[in-house]
Amino acid sequence: MTYILIGFILGFTIPYLARRFAKFMPATMAYALYRIFHINKIVSAEKRANNRKYIQLRNHYLMRSLGWGIITTAIFFLLSLALPINEAPWIAFFVFILLLLTEIDKRILYLPDILTSPLLIGGFAYAVFAGNLLGENIILATTNSSLGAIMGYVLPVIASLLLIKKHPDNFGGGDIKILAAIGAWLGLTNIPYIIILSCIIFGITCFIKRQRTGAFGPSIVLSTLIILFILIY
Repeated sequence: MTYILIGFILGFTIPYLARRFAKFMPATMAYALYRIFHINKIVSAEKRANNRKYIQLRNHYLMRSLGWGIITTAIFFLLSLALPINEAPWIAFFVFILLLLTEIDKRILYLPDILTSPLLIGGFAYAVFAGNLLGENIILATTNSSLGAIMGYVLPVIASLLLIKKHPDNFGGGDIKILAAIGAWLGLTNIPYIIILSCIIFGITCFIKRQRTGAFGPSIVLSTLIILFILIY
């Protein structure tokens, strides 16, 4: 019940936080933290009641927030069923940041360092304090986490070098950083599968939408969730 409640609350905030990020990114980490919680202007009650555009925007965000709340609740609930009590909070944090990055990347085609950097550090901390998905003991877990982060960074860089003539923007800096962070959480052996699956999902998405470019972050996150649930189930 606790994970259901926490999942819904955190998921409900995802569109709001993504919209806040969209207003001031790119920015330094200190300024980003300041702007997330500092609201410059409050819409008056009269404007909220009479402004049709505001009402439509409010309803849009309400439905989007409910949608993310339901998705996050379902994921957190499944995590709580499959993971030990000491590990579930770590993976729940991992998943929430990934979902938030998905929404941000869809809005502004940007994966901010203020989220990818703590996600990387969190992966190393997870390896030390929990890390059951990374190894049977702390040495194996931390080694796997470190190598996973390195591989998550190196593989897309190599791919970018090989494809740079025809596809100069195939992997952005944010994509590489999030893959390094994911490697720190899920380890060396899983990161190649995530990269390959991400490319497949992105290709299918582009084919369906009839476009050649777009946000790659959502494909990375979806492939990560697929691999994660394969690992824990």
